[in-house]
Amino acid sequence: MAYDGKVMRQALRRFEEDRQRRRETLERRREELFRRQPRLREVEARLGSTMSRILSDALRRGTDPRPAVERLRAENLRLQAEKAALLAELGLPADALEEHPACPLCGDTGYCGGRVCRCLREYYAREQQRELSRMLDLGGQSFDSFRLEWYSDQVDPERGCSPQETMKTVYDVCAEYAHRFGRGPGNLLLFGAPGLGKTHLSAAIAREVSSQGYSVVYDTAAHIFQQFEDQKFGREEQEADSAVERVLGCDLLILDDLGTEMTTAFVQSALYQILNTRLMEKRSTILNTNLSPTELGRRYSPQIASRVEGEYQILPFVGEDIRKLKKRRR
Repeated sequence: MAYDGKVMRQALRRFEEDRQRRRETLERRREELFRRQPRLREVEARLGSTMSRILSDALRRGTDPRPAVERLRAENLRLQAEKAALLAELGLPADALEEHPACPLCGDTGYCGGRVCRCLREYYAREQQRELSRMLDLGGQSFDSFRLEWYSDQVDPERGCSPQETMKTVYDVCAEYAHRFGRGPGNLLLFGAPGLGKTHLSAAIAREVSSQGYSVVYDTAAHIFQQFEDQKFGREEQEADSAVERVLGCDLLILDDLGTEMTTAFVQSALYQILNTRLMEKRSTILNTNLSPTELGRRYSPQIASRVEGEYQILPFVGEDIRKLKKRRR
């Protein structure tokens, strides 16, 4: 599983902000208890200084520190008992002044056993949802909200089946792809005229895969190619490098509106680099386009067409423009 550096930095910032808020809340609670029972502050201060005071004294005198440690233990026990008694008078447990980590697994460090802890992964998933929501309606575009009734149930003589039957198959493939993501690399080509549900099902896949903790980048082809061009020609170098790294390294890349950009030799080269690199590194990609596989081959190159036809599951979107249908029914 790969983590998107941009999203992880945002997750870490919010993680640290929440941790700092908890510390500030604890400090306010401590100050309130010290106000109610001033002796608690004195006891806490003595507990905090006893170790350094006794050991430094023993080391300064050049004496055996073990007796000092024994005195330390005895004094600590006495102070701990006094603190517990003072808190009990206030109706509080003995650890009421202590910091309790929100995550017992990692102690609020975000990492456990050298890996990202479950608590930080939850922050990451939420940040990724926010990032994707900037381009997608993740709330409205889900598998549950996809409606097959917008597609005709009349059989198309050329296909031998109705648009509704075709789209039922497309829906099933996309849902299975999302739910089984991570069990092996997989690539999809979603093609068809505008308004047939490509963005809806792409958003549904992004939502499901992201919720599982995988890194997802959803962007238009034109914007991604611009980022590659910025990197090549040294424009906004650090930002461009980071953007290209995100595109090539994420677990799932959804490249939207492929074919609407101005096609140049550089765009052909960048597209080949994206497809080839991600195939070699076994990272999954979804291409959304209004172009058929044959038109893709003509527009770009035989090498790109070969990669798509050989490594992608090709899903045709058919029917009438749903946006227009909805407008007519208002």
